[in-house]
Amino acid sequence: METQNANNHKRYYYPHHFVFYPVCLTLIALSIDKFADNSELKFVYALFTATFILIAWLSFMTRQHYAMMSQNRTIRLEMRLRYYQITHERFEPIEQKLNFGQLAALRFASDEELPALIERTVTKNLSPREIKNQIQTWLPDHMRI
Repeated sequence: METQNANNHKRYYYPHHFVFYPVCLTLIALSIDKFADNSELKFVYALFTATFILIAWLSFMTRQHYAMMSQNRTIRLEMRLRYYQITHERFEPIEQKLNFGQLAALRFASDEELPALIERTVTKNLSPREIKNQIQTWLPDHMRI
């Protein structure tokens, strides 16, 4: 398996990203083309276009919402546990100073560098990208949605 880092950690669900969405986009493009060409059935093709756009948008939002909300809760709990195991202190006071993007980026840091990186993030308000780029020993997450 390839070593995970800041540049290659994103994941795709192939049936969804590379089959379903391209089919939806193709159907939207075809219905827009037919709408532009056909003066008699403009309403029908406008309805098709709106329906395909709605289906694509709803599937994306629903899929992302449920999966990400669940995973985000898990990430928060994971970080609380890791921080407590490393420092023997509660993470909640520090967690209040971080946005979720920062918290999610910090989880890729090794246990050795995590406390110092959290401190730098709080004091310098590092962005998630800056956090990821400062990580020396990357802890991969091959299960991210």
